[in-house]
Order: sequence, then C-alpha cells, then structure tokens
Amino acid sequence: MLPPDLFESAFNSSPFGHYLLSPTPEAVILAVNDAFLKASNRTREELVGISLFTAFPGNPDDPLDTGEARLRASFAKVLASGLPDTLPAVRYPIPVILPNGQAGFEERFWTAVSTPLFGPDGAIVCISHSNTDVTEQVRSEAALRESERRYRALTNATAEVIYRVSPDWSEMRQLEGRGFLKDAAQPYALWLDDYVPYEDQQQVHREIARALSDNSIFELEHRVRRADGSAGWTLSRAVPMFDAAGALVEWIGAASDITKRKAAEERLREADRRKDEFLAMLAHELRNPLAPIGAAAELLQRIKPDEAMLKRTSQIIGRQVGHMTELIDDLLDVSRVTRGLVQLDNAPLEVDGVMHEAVEQVMPLVQARRHALTLDLAPAGTRVLGDRKRLVQVLANLLGNAAKYTPEGGRLALNASVHPGAHGHDLCIEVLDNGIGMAPDLAARAFELFAQAERSSDRSSGGLGLGLALVRSLVELHGGSVSCESAGVGHGSRFSVCLPLLAQLDVVPSPADSDAAVPLDAALLRVMVVDDNVDAAVTLGMLLEAHGHQVLIEHDAHDALARAQANAPQACLLDIGLPDMDGLELARRLRARPETANALLVAVTGYGQDSDRAQALAAGFDHHLVKPIDTGHLFVLLGQAAPQVA
Repeated sequence: MLPPDLFESAFNSSPFGHYLLSPTPEAVILAVNDAFLKASNRTREELVGISLFTAFPGNPDDPLDTGEARLRASFAKVLASGLPDTLPAVRYPIPVILPNGQAGFEERFWTAVSTPLFGPDGAIVCISHSNTDVTEQVRSEAALRESERRYRALTNATAEVIYRVSPDWSEMRQLEGRGFLKDAAQPYALWLDDYVPYEDQQQVHREIARALSDNSIFELEHRVRRADGSAGWTLSRAVPMFDAAGALVEWIGAASDITKRKAAEERLREADRRKDEFLAMLAHELRNPLAPIGAAAELLQRIKPDEAMLKRTSQIIGRQVGHMTELIDDLLDVSRVTRGLVQLDNAPLEVDGVMHEAVEQVMPLVQARRHALTLDLAPAGTRVLGDRKRLVQVLANLLGNAAKYTPEGGRLALNASVHPGAHGHDLCIEVLDNGIGMAPDLAARAFELFAQAERSSDRSSGGLGLGLALVRSLVELHGGSVSCESAGVGHGSRFSVCLPLLAQLDVVPSPADSDAAVPLDAALLRVMVVDDNVDAAVTLGMLLEAHGHQVLIEHDAHDALARAQANAPQACLLDIGLPDMDGLELARRLRARPETANALLVAVTGYGQDSDRAQALAAGFDHHLVKPIDTGHLFVLLGQAAPQVA
C-alpha cells in the first residue's frame, strides 16, 4: 500500500490543473493543486472551502457564456452515473482584474475531465476534476478556419485558375480550371503533359528548378492546352507554403488567361513590322522620281538644250512630279479617312456613270499594257447614294491595280449586279483579272493598312499599298463592304464592292462639278507671288511670265505689304508658312487695304488638310491650292478673275 503523502505529492506536482470537489450541487473546492492556481492566477486560500461556481462565476452580461451550465450538467452526470465525464474545449471566461484596475472577464477555453472517487462503502466522496487551458489552441484553430473560409471565398470570387502542387512539383494535387483549364479534383502525376504543350515544357521545368533552388515565387508566361483542347496562353504564379517547422509542404498558385493579350501583342508586332516595311517602301518610292528630276536639272545646267531636249526634259520632270503628287495625295487621303476627317458629298448617283468615269481614268494604262477590258453594267436606273468623286476613286483604284498587276495582254472585267442584302438590295461591283494573283494570307489582309506585298520583285508596278486600305475606308463610309478573293499566285484576283441600293425615288441626280473652260489667252494680270522658298517663288514667277502676266516676287510678308501698296497687284499667290507673319495674316491685311481689297487671293501651300482649306477661306482667300499645284487649274482661276479685276 502506497503512503498517502505520495498521492498528495503526485496531486500537487501534476502539470495539469487539478482539484477535488464535494459531491454536492455547489461543488465546494476541497483541494487544489499548484498548476491550477497558476493557470487561474489565484491562491489556495481564495479557493479552498468555497463553491467552484462562486470562485468562478459566469458572466451575466455575456449571452454566449454557457460554461457554468455545461459544467454543472457534467457534474450531475458523474453523480448520477458514477462514471467519468469529459468536456472538450469548454468556453469558460474567468473573472480577472483588467489593466485599467476594473474587474472584468477574460475569455478562456478549458478541456475538463470529472472523475468520481468512491469511499469504502461505495459512495462517492468527492469528484476529481482536472482541466487543461486550451485557449491558444482554440484560437489557432479558429484563425485557421477563418483563413480557410477567406481562401475559399477568394477562390470562388476570382476568375483565376487556382492550383496546388506537391513540394517538388511532381504531383498536381488540385486545380480549379474556371472553364479555362481542365479541372483536377484528385492528385495525379502526369499533369505537365496534360496542361503544357511539349515545346513549352522545357522552360516550365527551368522555372520550377529556379523557384525550388531558393524557395522563391514561381512566375512564367507559357502556352497551355485549354479545357476545349485549343491552345492558349497563361501567366502562372505560385508561392511556396511552409509548415511550423519551416519545411516546404506544397505550392499554391494562380494562373491567368492571357490568350487575348498575347494575340493583341502579336498583332501589334505584325503591324509594327508592316509599318517598317511601309516606311522603307515609302523612302524607295519617293527617291525614285527624285532621281530623274535631279538628273534633268543637272542636264539643263551643264548643256544648252535645244527645243526637243528641253521639251523631253520638262516632260520627264512633269511626269515624276505627278508621280510624287499621287504618292503624297494617297498618304494624305489615308490620313484623312482613318481620322474621320473626310466628309462625303452624297447624292443619288447613276451607277453606270460612275463605272464609265472610272474606266475613262484607267484606259490609258489599260491600253498601254494592251489589256482586254470588258464592261458589264448594272440594270438601267440602278442608283446608289454616294459621293461621285470618291466612288469613282474606289473603282479607278481597283481597276488600276488590276491593270498594273496583270502581265501585258491580260484580261480585265468590271461587272455590276444587284443581289439581296441584309436590308433590302445591294449593288455589287466586281473587278476581275487574270493577273499574278495573291497568296491566301495576303488576300485575307489585302485591305489592311501597311499590308503591301511585293507582287513583282522589281517593284516595277510601284505604289505604296495604301490604295486598298483607302478603298475599304471609303466604301465603309458609304455603308458598304469590300472583299478580295484569289485562287493563289498566278491565278488572278477578284475584288468586290457592295453598296446599299437606293430605292427608286423620283430624284434628279446632282450634276457633276466641272471648271468652266477658260482660254489660256484671257486678259493678263499683275500677279504678286509671295513665298520664302526662293526657288519655288522664282520658278512660279517664270511660269506666269511665260504666259504673259506681269509678276512681282517677294519672300517676306512685310515686304509684300509694302510692294502691294506701291503696285496694287490684281492677284496674289501666297504661301501659308511664311516666317514672322504667316500667309493667313497676310491675306487678312491685304483684304483690309483698298488697293488689294478686290484682288484675287490664292493660297499656294503644302498644307492640304480640309481644316487648312477652311482656315484659308476664313482668312479671305478665294482659293486654296496644294503644292505642287495644278498649273492648268491655276491659269483657269486667273482667267476667270481677269474680267472681274480688269
């Protein structure tokens, strides 16, 4: 038989809180060990001999404080059954003195075991009650549950793919694909082959090895197999997760669908490449006409030309200037259309007239290349609502391309027909040729800006490839559509323009604009030319003098005002970009002076936008001509003005 003091020593030295209670409803504390005194921050004198529920009362202001009721029920169960009873993690706040000196309650959680102790007669003499303070454990578990709840809410709220992989990335433990990737609810090892194309697996392995080497974040953009089997792109980021001992237990990651972004980036790179090709082509096309112009100028300086050589040289210069003008006009047209600055002069149009005018424009090229052109007109009376000049430009561009890119002696056709459309009927005009054709990839992007391809290796056909982009923009402004078809290189092309058909209303088409014919030997004028470019002013003056006009030349706006006051010019040809005072202000001042108030004012400038024209007219100019000017049109204007200023 062990001595009683041994049991007392074991009772007092136990690391767990322990006390003996009377087998009565009030559970009077009979004895208490040191561990419980330390946990409760009480003394033996404060506790022994009083009810447990008096020593540790419940908090009447806390409706969630059910610790006393649960403990009483546990004691009652022990007394009734004579068996031990366990209470796991009971919330039992205890009274304490708060830091501010006032009495209050501190939330605590206890795991308790109540065991009946029996006397020789078999009756319960006391209840052995032991407990363990598990407050920190309960709080940690609650924090973990809250963290899990937030994580689940985040994964449910996000559109990102969420995944978990093993510490060495050998096993995919879970993946929620969000419809982008295939879901993985159970761990499996062959995940890389299922999700990552073979050609991207090496870079994925490299990034995994790097992340594992220093337990840092995994981050990589790579291709993936999407849930529907198609190829896509993802940005994948994963962070390492460690246990309390610092051991790596898994990786948790998120993957974003960046397929659209990657496609947009590729389109931008392709557009940038085409832009670079276009700029190189532009430099080539602008240098080409400069070479014969420079050679002609040097020839005229070195020798005294006879009339035949002078005529031939001037024709060369004129042709090359015309070519450069066409290139610049194309650039400006594309710029205006793409920025939405083109205003259409719409009117009901007879389609046959538009087609005939386009054919008339390209016939010199068609005849020079000995092509056969057939024309199949639309039914009589077929009309569309459109800008005559712009629609002629569209068809002439398509016909010109067909003529240029068809070997000599080819066949061209311009056909028109009416078909049912989305809203009524459409007029469809087709331009067909049996020329060099196009590869499928070029046909698909033929109307895109900067999509010019070298259809002939020697670039003998010239051009910047802007024409088709302009065609599409102009047709779309008319509410129509364009398309291109080709059976391949060497098999010709078919370009189609479809426009909404105008209902048959009794509307008289507007007559086409035309300059009134004026003989070149009309009355001669006193003309002042003002341009800070000396060569431009002198050559224009020489041309005017060759036609019999009296010419005054100035290179400065202030000198021009003084000259005008002294000589009262009947017509003034003014550059806009003058130093000190621009041509707009010069025009205003000339209009304000009596000697030039009624003079013909013509802007001769390199500024050719519609807004530039509007500014010039608002400043008092009668006409706005863009350099290099059409000299024939200039002499018509001077001839029209001569009777008014004579």
